[in-house]
Amino acid sequence: MENMQKIAQIIKSAKYLTAFTGAGVSVESGIPPFRGAGGLWEKYDPKFIEIDFFYAYPTESWQEMKKIFFSSMNEAQPNTAHKVLAELEEQGILKGIITQNIDNLHQKAGSKNVQEFHGTINYLTCIKCGARYPLGEVKLDSLPPLCGCGGVLKPDFVFYGEGINPQVYDASTMLALNSDVMLVIGTSGEVMPACSMPVLAKRKTPPAVIIEINTLPSAYTGVISDYYFEEKAGEFFAKLRQELKK
Repeated sequence: MENMQKIAQIIKSAKYLTAFTGAGVSVESGIPPFRGAGGLWEKYDPKFIEIDFFYAYPTESWQEMKKIFFSSMNEAQPNTAHKVLAELEEQGILKGIITQNIDNLHQKAGSKNVQEFHGTINYLTCIKCGARYPLGEVKLDSLPPLCGCGGVLKPDFVFYGEGINPQVYDASTMLALNSDVMLVIGTSGEVMPACSMPVLAKRKTPPAVIIEINTLPSAYTGVISDYYFEEKAGEFFAKLRQELKK
């Protein structure tokens, strides 16, 4: 196990600390991961969030999304990992988060500079007129939800077959390229192009220090990670919080 005292010192002295988070950071908030043992894709066929399927069968797509995403994510609350990252940003230590998650938990915890690489469930956009609605203003009693113009509303997360928002991609790239230390938390490192962000941070000159926190080894472990903590994100950040207070 790596030395937490040493990690705390690296984080304290970082000039541009960033974080890259995946589904594993939200598991302790009750949101299951997509991949791996116990993941959503073991139980469900992800075709319902393929963009072509959504356009062809919006009702069926929405029925699955409501059941799988919207119920659990709406009720979920930030855990210790989300909270400590928000605290680090408030203290001026953490400059920003690149997240693959669509659950809005970083923002709920108080984080401000969050690049949502795969979008968010927090907004819906009309596929006909482009009107955008906060999720709280849309009732999901009747599916699919419709815009005032009659068009179908689509969640603002990236479906399979869609591209990444260019502004989010550029902002994420800048965070990675400016990093001197990057926390990589709860991600397998296998989903492109998001997984390239820690690689960018490591391969630039000078390279960033990569501190990985994952319950299982990832594509980064032993490849670009300088330090690896094989534990739950909440447990790691609870210990880090205590160490940073010393």
